[in-house]
Amino acid sequence: MEKMARSEQLQAVTHPEILVLFEDWLEELEREVLAHVRETGLADEQVLADATGISLAGARFLIAKLEREGKI
Repeated sequence: MEKMARSEQLQAVTHPEILVLFEDWLEELEREVLAHVRETGLADEQVLADATGISLAGARFLIAKLEREGKI
């Protein structure tokens, strides 16, 4: 449900084809973060930012999101 609401909000300001690419990228990034956490046992924001090439704020967002979803 959350993903659908987010998609509706993004669709209001984004071309549908770009939205699909963004959602695919975000899912791939989540898989990378999960793999890194499983391999290292750490959910360190700076380490994840460095390992994935995203900003520290992006790493914080992903860690919090994955924690809320009970994935880490």
